[in-house]
Amino acid sequence: MIDKATVDRILDAAQIVDVVSDFVTLKRAGANYKGLCPFHDDRTPSFVVSPSKGLCKCFACGAGGNAVHFIMKHEQLSYPDALRYLARKYNIEIKERELSEEEQLAQNERESMFIVNEWARDYFQQQLYDTVDGRAIGMAYFRSRGFRDDIIRKFQLGYCPAGWDTCAREALSKGYKEEYLLKTGLCFKRENGRLQDRFQGRVIFPVHTLSGKIVAFGGRVLDAATKGVNVKYQNSPESAIYSKKKELYGLYLAKQAIVKHDLCFLVEGYTDVISMHQSGVENVVSSSGTALTNEQIRMIHRFTENITVLYDGDAAGIKASERGIDMLLAEGMNVKLLLLPDGDDPDSFARKHNATEYQTYLHDNQVDFIKFKTNLLLKEAQGDPIKLSRLVNNIVQSIAVIPDEITRSIYTRETASMLAMEERLLVSAVGKQVVRLREEKKKQQNNEKARQSRQASLLPAVPGGGAPLPPLPEEQAHTEAPPALPDQAAWVPPTDENLLGNEAHIPADIPPVDGVPEAGLVPEGPIGPAGDANHSTLTYIPREGAEAMLFYQKELLLVQVLIRYGDRVMCNIEDEAGNEKPLRTAEYIHFALAEDNLEFHNPLHQQILKEATEHINEERFDSERYFLNHPDTTVSSLAFALSTDKEQLSKYHYKNQKIQTDEERLMELVPHLMSDFKLAIVDEELKQILLQLRNPSVLTDKENYLALMKRYKEVKEIESALARDRGDRVVTQ
Repeated sequence: MIDKATVDRILDAAQIVDVVSDFVTLKRAGANYKGLCPFHDDRTPSFVVSPSKGLCKCFACGAGGNAVHFIMKHEQLSYPDALRYLARKYNIEIKERELSEEEQLAQNERESMFIVNEWARDYFQQQLYDTVDGRAIGMAYFRSRGFRDDIIRKFQLGYCPAGWDTCAREALSKGYKEEYLLKTGLCFKRENGRLQDRFQGRVIFPVHTLSGKIVAFGGRVLDAATKGVNVKYQNSPESAIYSKKKELYGLYLAKQAIVKHDLCFLVEGYTDVISMHQSGVENVVSSSGTALTNEQIRMIHRFTENITVLYDGDAAGIKASERGIDMLLAEGMNVKLLLLPDGDDPDSFARKHNATEYQTYLHDNQVDFIKFKTNLLLKEAQGDPIKLSRLVNNIVQSIAVIPDEITRSIYTRETASMLAMEERLLVSAVGKQVVRLREEKKKQQNNEKARQSRQASLLPAVPGGGAPLPPLPEEQAHTEAPPALPDQAAWVPPTDENLLGNEAHIPADIPPVDGVPEAGLVPEGPIGPAGDANHSTLTYIPREGAEAMLFYQKELLLVQVLIRYGDRVMCNIEDEAGNEKPLRTAEYIHFALAEDNLEFHNPLHQQILKEATEHINEERFDSERYFLNHPDTTVSSLAFALSTDKEQLSKYHYKNQKIQTDEERLMELVPHLMSDFKLAIVDEELKQILLQLRNPSVLTDKENYLALMKRYKEVKEIESALARDRGDRVVTQ
């Protein structure tokens, strides 16, 4: 466990801009910063970071929170692990008690896999530097590639011994479980049930996440053993922590250089990245020899819009990679191409030239991809009308995927000039392709919405009613995409002007006993109160669907006040001894509900009120900070959704045109909201009683009918009393 004082130190040290900047390129926008959201396919900056509030939020997908929430969601960590991550970042020492045996067994599977991978990295490095075979075989190979010692250490390169199960036996002897050796892919089982090392006799290239964690390894067979081997590289299999399509080799070490130069070089292999670093070019990543994916492109796009693809192949190889480049263009990237001479790859070219020559060549030989592609295909299509027609269609497809209309227009004009054809024809062809692509995208979006709708219909109902809540931290850690906020996140609090204008209208007359209800008005299910022994507030109001009712919005207003201003003093009151004492917002809400035997409908709201009143007298208690940093992400997510709303709950104008904020007029605002909440509950209760009275089974059950009539009369009296307290005019029956 991490003690509260240490948690406070971590929260104080964690600057939201600094934390988010490790993963997203931010640009100043007034008092805030903006960037591309890392949690969804964001093409225009919608992710806003507020240094003054210490919060971030995407105004497209709703994801956000404080620095801890951001790390939890981005790195898929639990709340304590996110705190440890930030403690390491800011060099804050954490003193924790030793875990019990039961707690060790209950450790998160993902964290266990990361721990095993970290051990494996250290083991492979130790084998490289401290064993005879490691120095004679592994280190000799790296030196033959021209890698310096500092570069070898920088990329944490290693060596796996040639024995069948040397690594497995060492791991088991250190207490690591066979289960995680298999899940991480460090080992696999032979037919006889024995473990075998996946990377035996290979040099090792660790693969890092964006934050520096080890998620996988690449192992290369040594040159002396490549004869007859089709696959030189052996990579870790897909696992709970590793997805090849989501990782880019070298990005962890390249992200700062990419931002600095506003450019990313894309190469094919591990050694290409390492050689370019050694030549002083650090803004480089590799797709590890696989086809480029949308997830990888979006990771690059967070840091820059400019990418240069380095190819070591001929024209045929470039044409085979056109799909990946079209994907880059579709993401709004500015794509250039660089061909290395004499069939060199970035690694071999680096060995033939010094750092200055290498960097100069990269700078001087980058070519715009569309122009390069047009020139390349023109050479192939000379004198052949059919090939020329295919050429035009090929180029049109690449131009059409570019999202920016102005960029498309410029490319269309230049391409028409290069092809010596009328611009209008090319414009027409591009336009048709754009329309087709939009229709395809719309169809895909509709299919995705339908799929999500089907999944949503299968979600279990939340006990006690209310909107579906986010998963708990343990569940969230296993979800691949960060989880959605509650429905409240999209809700905008009404202003004072319309607070009173949306009250539900309850008819005054009760249907006669012998009346026949209209079709469709009879409620389904058993007749009787919906409440229980632990819930005295809503007698006939149904548990499910309450979030769509007016009183629930009033409840949210009170919870919003509670989170924002729960610790603020509303006024001073006299205690029993006649001494003045401060009355705080959380205390007022608690007492105001208790005096009418009421409680909030949503259990989460009840929890927030309970914790606020428990901590209200603690020194330096800050309600908003407390709930935003709550270890239960269900609570902190709701707090974030309600605290980041830009609108005030109300605004009062006076003759001098001064606008009073909510905090300045809590003594007026909170009782007003509480009164609204109580009246809304009463109105909804009356409405539900009338629905019950329209049920034929109630009309024939005298006892039930009389009970409903009695309840109706009681609620009407409560309504009148509440209205008188507010000074409203009520017509009584």
